[in-house]
Amino acid sequence: MTISMYQVAIPSLVRSLNNLVAILEKGAAHAEAKKIDPSVLIASRLYPDMLPLIRQVHIASDIARRGVARLAGVEAPAVEDNENTFAELCDRLRAAVAYMESFTSEQIDGSEEKVITLTVGKETLTFTGQAYLLFFILPNVYFHVTTTYDILRHCGVELGKRDFLGAPQ
Repeated sequence: MTISMYQVAIPSLVRSLNNLVAILEKGAAHAEAKKIDPSVLIASRLYPDMLPLIRQVHIASDIARRGVARLAGVEAPAVEDNENTFAELCDRLRAAVAYMESFTSEQIDGSEEKVITLTVGKETLTFTGQAYLLFFILPNVYFHVTTTYDILRHCGVELGKRDFLGAPQ
């Protein structure tokens, strides 16, 4: 059996971002129940030199939607980083999911050997499409979703492994 680039990319990324929406909704409910200013959780970080929750969400959504766009050979629309609430962060993630779901398998499949070049900081990275998906997009999205989960868990939000993984398919 062969698995396509589309089958690896879209369902995995959509599931991760949808699970992140559910995690953020639990964070918002926790803040309300415990009478915590939600902005405190949104600005929380695991360690002083790490990015806060809000940036973890921005990065997860940006890497997912920009990554899919690059695989398809199109430019992802620019998105401003102007969210300040859990609801706004969830809307951003839902928009990223809708954008990724707008791609067809014909746009993504066949991109395995496509050369993908991107600039990260001062460094220029070059990948084949398959390596870009497997070794850059997916690990980065999982890292930032996990870090968001960890920040909220550290702040007392009752989350478990199932929240990260989502419901069985």
